[in-house]
Amino acid sequence: MRRNGRCVVFDRILIANRGEIACRVIRTAKRLGIGTVAVFSDADAQAPHVRMANEAVRLGPAPARESYLLIDRLVEACRRTGVQAVHPGYGFLSENAHFADALEAAGIAFIGPPADAIRAMGSKSQAKALMAEAGVPLVPGYHGQEQDPDFLAAEAEKIGYPLLIKASAGGGGKGMRRVDGSAEFADALAGCKREAAASFGDEHVLIERFVTRPRHIEMQVFADAHGNAVHLFERDCSVQRRHQKVIEEAPAPFMPDSLRAAMGKAATDAARAIGYRGAGTVEFIAETAEDGAPADFFFMEMNTRLQVEHPVTEAITGQDLVEWQLRVAAGDPLPLRQEAISVTGHAVEARLYAEDADGGFLPATGRLDRLRFPEGRPGLRIDSGVVEGDSVTVHYDPMIAKLIAHGADRDRALARLADALEATEVSGLVTNREFLSRLVRHPAFAAARLDTGFIEKHADDLIHPAGAAVPEVALALAALGEIVGRAEASGRAAAAGGDPWSPWALSTGWRLNDTSFNDLHYDTGAGEVRVRCRYRADGSYSLDLPGGTMEARAERRPDGRLAVELDGIKRTVFVAVGMESVTVVDGAETHRIHRIDRLAAAGIDETDDGKLVAPMPGKVTAVHVAAGEAVSAGAALMVLEAMKMEHTIRAPKDGTIAAVRFAVGESVADGEALITFEDG
Repeated sequence: MRRNGRCVVFDRILIANRGEIACRVIRTAKRLGIGTVAVFSDADAQAPHVRMANEAVRLGPAPARESYLLIDRLVEACRRTGVQAVHPGYGFLSENAHFADALEAAGIAFIGPPADAIRAMGSKSQAKALMAEAGVPLVPGYHGQEQDPDFLAAEAEKIGYPLLIKASAGGGGKGMRRVDGSAEFADALAGCKREAAASFGDEHVLIERFVTRPRHIEMQVFADAHGNAVHLFERDCSVQRRHQKVIEEAPAPFMPDSLRAAMGKAATDAARAIGYRGAGTVEFIAETAEDGAPADFFFMEMNTRLQVEHPVTEAITGQDLVEWQLRVAAGDPLPLRQEAISVTGHAVEARLYAEDADGGFLPATGRLDRLRFPEGRPGLRIDSGVVEGDSVTVHYDPMIAKLIAHGADRDRALARLADALEATEVSGLVTNREFLSRLVRHPAFAAARLDTGFIEKHADDLIHPAGAAVPEVALALAALGEIVGRAEASGRAAAAGGDPWSPWALSTGWRLNDTSFNDLHYDTGAGEVRVRCRYRADGSYSLDLPGGTMEARAERRPDGRLAVELDGIKRTVFVAVGMESVTVVDGAETHRIHRIDRLAAAGIDETDDGKLVAPMPGKVTAVHVAAGEAVSAGAALMVLEAMKMEHTIRAPKDGTIAAVRFAVGESVADGEALITFEDG
């Protein structure tokens, strides 16, 4: 280690993670003059964090259990590269006490809390017992060791419904179920235990009262080895789907100063109670009053690592939390005392995911054919671990990027975030960009009427169900994208051929003694639609759509977008034409419209609808039926795990199982038949 000014820093560190957090740590380390070593799996061999680091070490194949989760290989990578410390990022081994122990045994600093603190907070039950001793308020519930299902069912009756079953070793919404009545309890308990065992290797659960109008508010805390502990104010993470955060902001709207002070004291008391060191987050659930303000609060858990949403705290405090981590791990005291930490403005973060928000938030995979952000705007920060051309795979979390906007107040921060989302262009796979745009512009969100049920409460406004009509403007833009693309391809082919003026090189639907036109066919989800594009002598087009005719012009800009004029209205859009679909990105709206190729479709047989197919690639974790078994509509047939979440496959109708195609532990591809039914 060496001194950088008055502070001690490491000479060389290893980042035991991937994606945007690895890139984030490398940037701060470089600013401090610290050498960096990245690690990677085969899936990440060309990833940005690998290219950014001074050195990179291969860990193994793509699955995390064969690469990023292998402690021995990470310690060996440290030994081979001569690093002094390891930053764990978040996820993977960031809260693994065995990893911290292994590094200490090897004489390598862990840029995180002591292993005993990780153990103390790693068990939700143990954590709650410690917090009770420290005087931190707890949600009423059962946090003991007894795990007999009948005993837990009896405890649930004492607590009362609705309630939550939660994996004791869990986090991120995994191994968590809301239960509204005793009839649901047994199935929910079994599902929680199964998911907890698969995700954390520990099926122990706890039960808590469900707070009916909860706000999820968390405190960023920091402690050093010299007995100092501070908080860097709160974040509101109430807007969630499947108990996972979608939008985070700081400070929390309508937060009374008295409650902020009480929550900050409880958070720092919690850190001191376990001898904490480094960055941590103490998460609270708060009852919401009629005016929208948080009222009573209860301890939920402590995350013993840096959080995904840490940039909003950095934005309002002006502090680099990764730099704080590095300095504290090197033995320095905290850079600031509590009274020197203040808030400036407001910050909001949106998580851009590869997922189908309109299809139940199922994760998506695929290649990022286009990925463009409005970088360089005032008050805007983009954190991403992928670039255009990379792929989102089934092996890791499907987050593409975080967009963080900061402004003088909440309204300005939200406006900046909304504009940034509309200016972001993604194609090649399904994302939640359009959903996020709807969310941040929703009147209830703008008014900060928040609780953890916000998305469900406003689902009609935020989620467009499958089969919703595609606007005719979107159909027109899709057709123009295809027509311009064909013209460009035709021009390239003609230039490369022997006769560039041949009429056979034209893509304008040329016909002898007739008007030139092309017919394009699309499946909108509500039926097939034909768009006829008629070519005009002046280079414009006339588009025949189901609702009438539009006059159009379109030309490609140098940045790949289309400058379009439709019925006299000009706009600039991005249109990506794929083999099976056209993606139209038009401001806040994204439309993926299925293409129908009449020639290609002529040789394809109709598929049998007597089967259930995988909605995404994943692994089978449970099978509840066998061939010959009669089932009722809605019955749970199989459980599929994808991107660390469980998805139950249910019977769409009454019937008899003909065949179960996959067994527990087997992997399935998107669209593969899982279960077939007997005819009739």
